[in-house]
Amino acid sequence: MHPMWILKRGNNRFAFRFCLSKYGPDTRLRDLYAIELDLQVDLHVVLMVGGITAYILTIMSFNCQNQMKIKEGIKIEIDKKSDMEACTAVEKEIDKVCSKFGYINDHARRILSDLVNQIQNLKEEYDNSNSEHVLTDLQVDILRQNMGKIKDTISKLATDHRDLHSTVSKVGKAIDRNFVSDFAATSREEIFNGTEKINLINKVICEHFYRQGLHDVADELARESDLTPEPHEKEPFTEINHILERLKMKDLEPALAWATVHHDSLEAQNSSLEFMLHRLKFIEILRKGSIHQTDAICYARMHFRKFVHRHEKEIQTLMGMLLYVPNGINSSPYSCLLDSELWIEISELFLREACQLLGVCVNSPLTTCVNAGCTAIPALLNIKQVMMQRQVSGIWNGKDELPIEIDLGNENKYHSMFACPILRQQSTQFNPPMRLICGHVISRDALNKLCSGNKMKCPYCPVEQTPSEARLIFF
Repeated sequence: MHPMWILKRGNNRFAFRFCLSKYGPDTRLRDLYAIELDLQVDLHVVLMVGGITAYILTIMSFNCQNQMKIKEGIKIEIDKKSDMEACTAVEKEIDKVCSKFGYINDHARRILSDLVNQIQNLKEEYDNSNSEHVLTDLQVDILRQNMGKIKDTISKLATDHRDLHSTVSKVGKAIDRNFVSDFAATSREEIFNGTEKINLINKVICEHFYRQGLHDVADELARESDLTPEPHEKEPFTEINHILERLKMKDLEPALAWATVHHDSLEAQNSSLEFMLHRLKFIEILRKGSIHQTDAICYARMHFRKFVHRHEKEIQTLMGMLLYVPNGINSSPYSCLLDSELWIEISELFLREACQLLGVCVNSPLTTCVNAGCTAIPALLNIKQVMMQRQVSGIWNGKDELPIEIDLGNENKYHSMFACPILRQQSTQFNPPMRLICGHVISRDALNKLCSGNKMKCPYCPVEQTPSEARLIFF
């Protein structure tokens, strides 16, 4: 896999992908998705370019060649200094590239501007002459000189552009030297073998595109993968994405209309979304100045009354803003309510509440899997090196278990793990928890061991039953 660089300047985004030429022009769409996903997973560096200065915003730490100190068995301590040294080495090469880009850009603009001015002056001179005027030898010589200068300038700029390639390639080499690119030991290729699993992957990718509002891409992927998306998989996200786009443009009306339609459902889940939307609308009215103060008061009387029992303090704070409108809220104690961060917060709140109303996670399954994998890779790389030193083969055992526990954070905890009280082991896909008719829960292996003929007795109470009466349960 090869790195993908995302450069951002102003409101424009430029994506540079390396070594994609090996994929032929007849590459199918689903193959392109695989390429895109590979690049996203193997993302090394994200840059923000302002002028000619580059700042490293994000460096995926799981790619770093960390130095390790072994303490007590397999306990590992990562030397953070190596991370910083790797980042610094790459940053130096990036600074060189950005500096050279800036110099060539300024130089090219200056030279081209001079040439354009010269040609423009010549054109005006010829346009102002008599229509029957014949070019003199001097004018022909001047034209010939300018044409030669243009040709030389283009050749020089092309040479400068070619020189950039070597500078850019040094960045890739610096990444290869300082970051790990081989994750083969942490993965299992056979895990995605089989038509059923491939279809599941395509479905997950397709759902991700629907959630991102890329319906045309998702529909094409579904067509090529022979998938039939259900209407409920894409219609709700169409509306949600439209509202989020309007919120980015600071338009609250679609979100307010949605919250009004779903008022009862939002109240049932104790949501504050509707009030927060009206609060932001009230603030935006006050932002317009004192001439709109009456409009703000009328808006508050119309919409805040139904929220008094839950948001009395917040409403009192909003009413306090009215005292400072004539002199300007920017210099008042309420200036924090004019922060643009409120728009980001309201977008995040709307997405959370809308997804909760739909009964889906805020992040798509694909995003969740990639984030979990990125979190786990540093620990997997570290334990891989330890096991190689001890001449242990693979980090995965036959039960799809790792030799260490990896904390993925509270945001990735979705259900409890069941540990069988009889065999004192965690349940697995092949040894799931089973509920007995008396209500006690044991693992399937324990159930089989407790069977005597066609009967079994609960180990905690004297209730007898047949094994077939036990029911599989999910935590």
